Amino acid sequence: MDKKHTYQQSVLNLARKDFTALNKNLTVNEVLHKIRKEGVGERIVYFYVVDDENRLVGVLPTRRILTAPLEKKIEEIMVNKVAALPSNSTVYDACEFFVTYKFLALPIINKNQQLIGVVDANVFTEEMLNLEPDIDERRLVNDIFETIGFNINQIKNASPLKAWKIRLPWLFTTIISGTICAAFAVLFERTLAESLIIAFFLTLVLGLGESVGVQSMTLTVQALHTVSPSFKWYLKYLLKELKTSLLLGISCSVLVVIIIFIWKGTALAGLAIGLSILLIELQAALWGVSVPTILHKTKLDPKISAGPVTLALTDICTILFYFGMATLLL
Repeated sequence: MDKKHTYQQSVLNLARKDFTALNKNLTVNEVLHKIRKEGVGERIVYFYVVDDENRLVGVLPTRRILTAPLEKKIEEIMVNKVAALPSNSTVYDACEFFVTYKFLALPIINKNQQLIGVVDANVFTEEMLNLEPDIDERRLVNDIFETIGFNINQIKNASPLKAWKIRLPWLFTTIISGTICAAFAVLFERTLAESLIIAFFLTLVLGLGESVGVQSMTLTVQALHTVSPSFKWYLKYLLKELKTSLLLGISCSVLVVIIIFIWKGTALAGLAIGLSILLIELQAALWGVSVPTILHKTKLDPKISAGPVTLALTDICTILFYFGMATLLL
């Protein structure tokens, strides 16, 4: 293709139109006759099933056609749940779908649910990975590296000594935040001594907080590419992330409480740890949204990375919430 691909272009630019759509009322015998008579496209991974108005209603793996009785209608053997890309999806959206669903091909539908194209996973390995870098692609790659503390342009072809100088400051951020966390932990030494189970779950709780913080931060960095953040946008986006984190917190809390009760037979310790997990997930989402938004809005030095700062603040608040809740209830 002559056009230079970017991750923000429409996925329709990479879609195939030589797919085989099968009406749901056909029998297996009629399908096989149709395929032999009309042929198939260059690459066939799945057959997609449509109704009389060409609306996507299912997907039919090749194996099912070959093994099903000839008199069976394909709507009886098709898979009803189909992961499909909306026609306004970008190439980046398609990449996320392939990572999420692990399919070899995805159908593309319009607003009326009608099948209009198919995109193959191998397009992204054969074409997307061999593109001449442009601004959008470099920016997307940079985002990945900036979340861990440095810019891809800084480390490309860098000597070991130069790479060490670039990466070390952000490890210092982790050391500083870890020292602060240790200092706070000393303040709760008595709580630790009286309830050893709190120490057992400290690593788990820190990991949960960091995971949610990084997830929220990554989503926010991507969102900031397409918006000019205002206070109204920030509040709306933060509320959305807090709602998601609340659900995540409740789910994790319930599971951990059950584990503690089965393991140690104590409901109070489980309650303390469960409530702290809920608060920790919420504050992690707060930092995950707030830090990249502030850095973006204030146009600080691009060397300043959202990742180390977000993780440092998340860890410090996690220690305070965790030990504070334990002290309060235990």
